[in-house]
Amino acid sequence: MVENTECILGVLGGMGPLASAHFMTRLTLLTPAQRDQDQIPAVLWSDPRVPPRLRGAGAEDPWPWLRRGLRGLRAAGCGAVAVPCNTAHGWYEQMAGEGLPILHIVEAAASELRRVLPSGTVGVMGTATTLAMRLYQNRLEALGWRCIEPSAEEMAARVTPAIALVKANRVAEAYAPLASAVRALAARGAGAVVLGCTEIPLGILAGPYRELGMPLVDTIDALALAAIRWAKPGLLEVGETLAAAT
Repeated sequence: MVENTECILGVLGGMGPLASAHFMTRLTLLTPAQRDQDQIPAVLWSDPRVPPRLRGAGAEDPWPWLRRGLRGLRAAGCGAVAVPCNTAHGWYEQMAGEGLPILHIVEAAASELRRVLPSGTVGVMGTATTLAMRLYQNRLEALGWRCIEPSAEEMAARVTPAIALVKANRVAEAYAPLASAVRALAARGAGAVVLGCTEIPLGILAGPYRELGMPLVDTIDALALAAIRWAKPGLLEVGETLAAAT
């Protein structure tokens, strides 16, 4: 007998491909399982042709590509969708309008942040677009946290180049600039840092991140845990996240 298709997770990926592949790995490792059949059925739609998730005049609209992926996942029988790309959540309302529940990455990250820093000042790292859209700041501030971000100079010299390095498969080179940005946020009072771009955790994991000495909320792990809670309610969540490893 075929299992209920509502328990099949759709993954709208390719933004970027390495982050999507890492999400699938973390989904598998964070799911308590003794055998293949204990894992979560999932369909990965990884299309790197999706235009950059940018706003403003002259930017190519990624929505037709996102819609195509969502419809493909719906046709495959998926019951909910995880999108391991933070900037894509700027189109969250449109994605949700396609008829499948979308597991919101910001809500997932807030759940993990609450566990490691119930209140106080949190640093938010991400692409310039994610920060400009205030995807994290508005939600986290509404929940009671104070948010700080890298300065424009730090974004230009450290964060944005590091994200580009990960996308170019030069992951190890991304650690030093990202670690420097984390330290700068800590020096300004951050009690934890949300890694609000799915390339950033990959760069951080490429170096001695425990030496940073503070909780880091990995949005890939947070989204994977949200997917586990959706697919297997009440299942014990195990596995090491960046936030738990410091």
